[in-house]
Amino acid sequence: MKYEAVLFDMDGTLLDTLADLTGAVNHTLGQNGYPPRTREEVRTFIGNGARHLIRSSLPPEADEAEADRVLKEYRAYYLAHPCVDTCPYPGMASLVAELTAQGVKTAIVSNKPDETAKALGRRFFPALLTVGDDGIHPRKPAPDPVLETLKKLGVSPDRAAYVGDSEVDLETARNSGTDGYIVSWGFRTAEELRDSGVKELCRTAEELREKLL
Repeated sequence: MKYEAVLFDMDGTLLDTLADLTGAVNHTLGQNGYPPRTREEVRTFIGNGARHLIRSSLPPEADEAEADRVLKEYRAYYLAHPCVDTCPYPGMASLVAELTAQGVKTAIVSNKPDETAKALGRRFFPALLTVGDDGIHPRKPAPDPVLETLKKLGVSPDRAAYVGDSEVDLETARNSGTDGYIVSWGFRTAEELRDSGVKELCRTAEELREKLL
């Protein structure tokens, strides 16, 4: 067995959540009198947590107190509507199932708000431990959430891999001492990933499977 544990990012890696994220952002912006953002704009804002997403979606003149207020509304709305169009990417559910069947410990480590991450985890990957951003502890690209998860699984970083779709995930793998694999179907373009230092992309779930098993 190549790895004892494989950890996955959620948004853009396991699940295509972009439509629901865009819908939640624009509902919240509209409720507060702000103009909507395009799907493409929201795509570029994802990866560094919900506060970064909302701060980036608001006009520059909005202050931090306003960002905090809008963030609270966004969190509540998205928690209530996380799965209108969200679905797993092709082949990912079967890959996770195959890893588990072969004895590889699997988990999700995401910068999505913890409550929403766990709700989606229960919906699509109920067998996986799911860890999101609790707003208290460091989030990716800090190594803390990956290392804490591996500790719970009883696996050392040198026997684990982290799979994601962004520069944040690449840095997370480096910081945590795990092998990192970046997929091409998520929320960054191939050009953006190359510019951020990604040397090799997994373009299908089958290509990823060959790296992990």
